[in-house]
Formats: sequence, C-alpha cells, structure tokens
Amino acid sequence: MKRGTWIAFAVWAAFGLACAAWAWWGVRTHGHSTAAIVAYEVLVWILWAAWTPLVAWLGRAWPLLPASARASAVHLAAAVVLGLVHHVWWTVLHVVVRPFDDMGMQDLSGLGTNVVDRLFLEVLVYFAVLGVTYAVDYQRKLRERELRAAQLEASLAHARLQALELQLQPHFLFNTLHAIGGLVRQGRGPEAIAMIAGLSDLLRYSLDQAGKHLVPLEQELTIVGRYLEIQRLRFSDRLEVDVDVQPEARRGLVPALMLQPLVENAVRHGIERTSGAGTITVSARRDGDRLRLAIENPGTDVGEGGEGIGVANTRARLAQLFGDRHEFALRSEGGRVIAEVTMPFEAPA
Repeated sequence: MKRGTWIAFAVWAAFGLACAAWAWWGVRTHGHSTAAIVAYEVLVWILWAAWTPLVAWLGRAWPLLPASARASAVHLAAAVVLGLVHHVWWTVLHVVVRPFDDMGMQDLSGLGTNVVDRLFLEVLVYFAVLGVTYAVDYQRKLRERELRAAQLEASLAHARLQALELQLQPHFLFNTLHAIGGLVRQGRGPEAIAMIAGLSDLLRYSLDQAGKHLVPLEQELTIVGRYLEIQRLRFSDRLEVDVDVQPEARRGLVPALMLQPLVENAVRHGIERTSGAGTITVSARRDGDRLRLAIENPGTDVGEGGEGIGVANTRARLAQLFGDRHEFALRSEGGRVIAEVTMPFEAPA
C-alpha cells in the first residue's frame, strides 16, 4: 500500500475517533457501549479513506480549474454516487453495530430517511477531499519546482566555477611560457629547462584538481612552493619567501589554485618592479570558525589601474563559493601590499 493511502486511512480514522468522542459526549449518561460507538463511527468514515485515492485521480483527470461545465458535472455525479453508497454503508452499520442500542433505526426499512440531508453532507465531504488533494498536489509540485530550481542553480554555479578555474590555466600558462622565453633569450638554458619541469608539475596539479573546488590548504602551499621555486630561477637572489602557517590552518579547505594567482600577482607587482631583493610572505591561521590567509609583497601598487585576471578571478570564485561569508581585501601598508582572504574554516571529513 502506498504511503499516501496509509496517510488517508490514518486521517479518516482520526476523524472517526473525533466523531465518536462527540457522539459519546452527547449520550454519555445513557449507558451505551463506548466501544460500540467508537467502532461504529470509525467504520462509518473509514470508507472515505478507500475512496480518497479515487477522488484524487478524478481530480487530476478532470481538473476543476480552469472552470469547465463538463468537469463540474463529472465531479458532481461522482459525489452523488459515492454519497449514496456511503449513506447505505452508514445505515447498515447503524443497524448491525447498534451503537445506541434501541435508539435510532433497528432495520433497513428506514434507508430512505434523511437521505437528502446525508447526501448534502456527502457532497460537501467529496469536494473537501478534492480540495485537500489539490492542495497536496500543489505542495508536491511546488517542492519539485524548488528542487529543480536548486539543482539548476547548483549546476550553473558548478559550471561558472569550472569556467573561472579554466580561465586561470591559459593565463598562468601564457605568463610562465613568456618567462621561459625570457630565460632562453638570456642564454639561461638550464634555468629554462628547470622552469619547464616545474611548469609540468603545476599543470599536472591543475588537471588533478579539475572538478575539486575545495582542497586542503596543505596542497595549495605545496604547489605555491613549487611555483615560487620556478620564480627563483628567474630572479636568482632577488626573491625571498617567508611562509608562516599554523599547523591547524593547513587542514582548512580553500578553493583549488586560489593562492597561486595571488602569489603570481605579488611577484609581478612586487618583485618585478623592484631593483633589489624583496620578500613575499605567505601566512595563514585559524581563528575560531574562520580561516585567515594573507600574502604580502613589497610595493604600493594595489591595482589602481584595474585588477588583473588573477585577482578578479579570485574575487569571483570566493563570491561564488562562499557568498557573503567571506572577505577579500587588497591594501597598501608600510611599503607592503597585502592581499587578505577570510573564509569559513572547513576541514576534510
């Protein structure tokens, strides 16, 4: 038996019990059997539980809205037929169960008594059941639409994240190939070969993380370290790196390939634009239920001429993943440019 049918039986049984309580209260001093009254009222109304799926089916096959004379006639006829059958059932139970002993009908000779009043009630019950089934169907369809809308929204969000992640790859690849070309023109063949090897590691990591929007910070730090090794080949002794990450923070989940474009931005706008040595600092800490990351580089340029692809992409991905639960700031302070990211701390299950 379907779940909806069980629910219908439970509802009509409860209605029968309520009617039994009302009937018993009216004759409580007459000495009638309480069990007989309860059995009688429950059996009277439980028949509508068997008919409820039929009424629901008729409601879907002949919808009342938009208004249709034919549909109205079908439902009115069904209400009358079911009402007459229920009237007979009701009368037979009264005679067989005798809930009120000698009170009321003692045989079926009074079957035609009160048939009009009963029929009016039965038609009201039919259309009440029809209305409830329409309401249940509407709620079910509404939930299905909401579920489909949520699935579509999640699918679109997933597609947008993938597009943002794919946008980083050609951007990073172009910049690195440009740097390799520079080394080749300078006659620095060994460094160029080492940079190509490092580039292959980075691209392999990028492919491995395809579809994984969040990865442990520990993995991101490893690939950022590999990227900075490549950059040291370009800048020799001019580039220094300081990594200050709490052990607990390393477990936190961050967007895949989020740190690399920020570090690349620090190299391009910090180390490339200074003649002397410079230090890039990468720090991270857990602060309660928040994960705070910061990347610093020498300089004062915070993108007044417009943000590059890396920073703009990072902003978009953070907004897509965390909404208003994250913060991203890029500021200049004391001759240093600081990129700060704050997001919810989540650890792998």
